[in-house]
Amino acid sequence: MNDNGSRYPMLSRIDSPADLRKLPVGELPKVCGELRSFLINSLSTRPGHFASSMGAVELTVALHYVFNTPYDRIVWDVGHQAYGHKILTGRRDDFQSLRTLGGLSGFPSPKESEYDTFTAGHASNSISAALGMAVAAKLHDDEPRRHVVAVIGDASISGGLAFEGLNNAANSKSDLLIILNDNDMSIDRNVGSLNSYLAHLTTSKPYNNLRFKLSSFLNFSSDGKGRIMRFNNSLKSLINKEQNIFEGLNIRYFGPFDGHDLPTIIKVLNDIKDYHGPRILHLRTVKGKGYEPAEKDPAVWHAPGPFDPGSGKRKSADPSKPPKWQDVFGNTLVEIAGKDLDVVGITAAMPSGTSMNLMAEKYPDRTFDVGISEGHAVTFAGGMAKDGLKPFVAIYSSFLQRAYDHIIHDVAIEGLPVVFCLDRAGLVGDDGATHHGVFDLAYLRSIPGITVASPRNSDMLRRLMYTALGFDGPFAIRYPRGNAPDRPGDTTAILPVGKGERLREGTDAVILTLGPLAADALEAAGKAAAERGINVGVYDMVFLKPLDQEILSSVAEAGCPVITLEDGTVNGGLGSAVLEWAADNGHTLNLTRLGVPDRFIPHGKPEELHRLCGFDTEGIFNTIVNVTDRK
Repeated sequence: MNDNGSRYPMLSRIDSPADLRKLPVGELPKVCGELRSFLINSLSTRPGHFASSMGAVELTVALHYVFNTPYDRIVWDVGHQAYGHKILTGRRDDFQSLRTLGGLSGFPSPKESEYDTFTAGHASNSISAALGMAVAAKLHDDEPRRHVVAVIGDASISGGLAFEGLNNAANSKSDLLIILNDNDMSIDRNVGSLNSYLAHLTTSKPYNNLRFKLSSFLNFSSDGKGRIMRFNNSLKSLINKEQNIFEGLNIRYFGPFDGHDLPTIIKVLNDIKDYHGPRILHLRTVKGKGYEPAEKDPAVWHAPGPFDPGSGKRKSADPSKPPKWQDVFGNTLVEIAGKDLDVVGITAAMPSGTSMNLMAEKYPDRTFDVGISEGHAVTFAGGMAKDGLKPFVAIYSSFLQRAYDHIIHDVAIEGLPVVFCLDRAGLVGDDGATHHGVFDLAYLRSIPGITVASPRNSDMLRRLMYTALGFDGPFAIRYPRGNAPDRPGDTTAILPVGKGERLREGTDAVILTLGPLAADALEAAGKAAAERGINVGVYDMVFLKPLDQEILSSVAEAGCPVITLEDGTVNGGLGSAVLEWAADNGHTLNLTRLGVPDRFIPHGKPEELHRLCGFDTEGIFNTIVNVTDRK
């Protein structure tokens, strides 16, 4: 561990969970303390998902101590809490490379380690994936018995996919163990009745002791298992005077227990790990545990950026920089809502991440956080629009993928005026393949009747929102993560739908661009003129659907090389749309598509990833030179 052996004497000796399992239980709290210290010091300079991993330290240690990983499977949900898991599974010395190009992923990835059993990044998939593994283990009759554990948070378990997995698990004969890591938080505070239910769910120690002894005495034989489970359910209902939701599904429930009481967690896991049938262990944890600033404000410390470990002071944003795209959206929505009482805002567990919180502060009765339920958010918006409201739905591009059927079935078929505001569109950077919003142009463009647009600057985002407000039909606006290239004006002038804009004249080649990459196109065109004498025209198409027919016709008639530029997959996006238009209208274009290639892009800074994909300024310039040399 380099020179950290003296700083972390226990942790420095753990190169795999097998090393952890050699330690006596009494030494494990020291491991937890060093693990928290390591996380604090590492993440203060290499930012990542802080509070969730701090809250799951004891759970992580207990899981790898009790179960024979990687033979036994641990399936993490989302993966925000898995940093301790990475450190204990042979990646400690590489942890400083976290979320950098070529370094460790910020989420569990099977490509990175055999201990990462399934891809994590989007919420609510762990139960379904783990259930599949548990069924595979049973069908293969694995010897020794392979244990499968799904770890899921109280926010993720409210997602529709998690409910589907629970329902299927209840009806299967698999031996799945589900760990509910309940910290009463997601990124923002949890919402919904299930969260309230979990917050008030209690089970007494005497009840659990009685139940453990009874089940151990009967050894849970296959003949008596069902009768004993029904007896337990009835006993708990009698004590609590209500039916436990999990045991109502015939999923055996244990808890809730203190998720930071390591000896108890280890004892309970050892007690229940060999039971047959689906089980759920409910642990109450504290997000940010062990670091006072994070415990006090876990939402801010979900991903706090760089900070001083001693004082907890976070690095302040540079006030000289223009506002974030999401804040331009949030402030404009508040402005629009002040003028139109039918405007409502909807988000799916990301009010601060999308700046929908600004709307919530000003107009709480017209702002709706539906939790991790993107499909419901879209259908909910459709119902609102059907009866005269004007919903603006703010969801990350990669998360809206999960609501694709709802967009088609519950909005587009009826042509309902729902405005989809796709935050984090394009290559988002450090979070990697699970979070890049590179498919929205392709998956939305094929839907009949939808309008798809992307602003090149903050003023155009404002204007597109005002344009969408008065539009009679579904309207999608995509914009990236980070700071906009300028500060917004105060114009409310709407834009003509389906019309682009010429930004630079030129006939040696033409660049058709969409969104903020227009700035890179202009810079590359200027460089081509200055260094090579190549005169390149640049057009901001603004709308992917409908396309500007006049621009395309003039470009086709000019007969010069055409370059399409988009921060999205080249399969099905702007370049594909232009080629389809040319084929439909009898034109042959010398066209080169620049964008995200047909592969999943890793994590790294956006500028690094643009260069990797060949559409940074230098890549655009080189393409200009290549296509004009071939003329």
